[in-house]
Amino acid sequence: MKRGYYFAAGLAALTLLCSGCSAQSKNENLSAGMAAIAALEYDNALASFEAARAAGEDERLICRGEGLAYMGKTMYLEAAQALENALSYSNGRVVNLDYDVNYYLATAYYKQGELQKAIDVYSAIVALKPEEADAWYLRGVIYTQQGKLDQAKEDFDKTIQLNSTNYDRLIDIYGVLAEGEYKETGQEYLQAAMDTGTKNMTNFEKGRICYYLEDYENARTYLEKARDDSGYEAVLFLGRTYETLGDNNYAISVYNNFLESNGPNAQVLNQLGLCKMQTGDYEAALNAFQSAMNIEGNGMMQILKMNEVIAYEQLGQYKKASVLMDSYLQTYPDDEVAQREYIFLKTR
Repeated sequence: MKRGYYFAAGLAALTLLCSGCSAQSKNENLSAGMAAIAALEYDNALASFEAARAAGEDERLICRGEGLAYMGKTMYLEAAQALENALSYSNGRVVNLDYDVNYYLATAYYKQGELQKAIDVYSAIVALKPEEADAWYLRGVIYTQQGKLDQAKEDFDKTIQLNSTNYDRLIDIYGVLAEGEYKETGQEYLQAAMDTGTKNMTNFEKGRICYYLEDYENARTYLEKARDDSGYEAVLFLGRTYETLGDNNYAISVYNNFLESNGPNAQVLNQLGLCKMQTGDYEAALNAFQSAMNIEGNGMMQILKMNEVIAYEQLGQYKKASVLMDSYLQTYPDDEVAQREYIFLKTR
């Protein structure tokens, strides 16, 4: 693949997948394909793209759509080939679509284990658009996984430099480093943010950072102040703080009070379920997970389905858990941990 293919802008959400085609009747098959992707109906999407090609619709967008559909099917080699084809239709003038496709292409390479190819894509992006913080961050993620801490830190430093008050991204960096067994390095980034001054931070942001710094007493103080004005996220972190401090009962009351006042919330119900699991109340945990699953567009169905399986397993209902795990793996076939768990369940 030619290096000139590498470009892209922003981590485009699925809601943007129809960019450039949804309003054009001549691309109606493309629009149908993108709608199918949004509905996770990847085979239907591919069929729509075949129809789009037969109808002479935008070939570049067809290839892009096929790449996304193949990614949904975890067919990353085919996804990369389709996305490379999409880039080959460039007229030589770099536009936002080129950046968009390249982010997806880097992901396809990453999922195949082609880490250097993914790095090359991100390197090409920042060479052309050095203000593209996502590319710096994502390249840093890969360097971390490769054990190249110095290079990772350079990229994370650049990411923070581009937006020093993006505390969500700062915490993402901590999470990546902690997962890569560089937890202390990650905490250094968090402590530096606190030392620089908290004037621009909300109580919620200070509470989250204290939580990850394992300063739970201050985390609790800030999060108690934030719980009324920072929504469910502050409630989640406040509850987790009490869980970490060993007070599961108070954590459960935090979650329940929020749900009683604000109605169903998938994230809070999921955390309530996890907390109930810790107390051994697996029936209540299962009820919480299933209540969350019933919330339309909850955005975390994979997590909830897996937690449902675990709850049934803890209840000793291994046959039910095995059936659900089989269904889960049909939808999420690249979950290696689930594959191993399924083997265990089938032996029970």
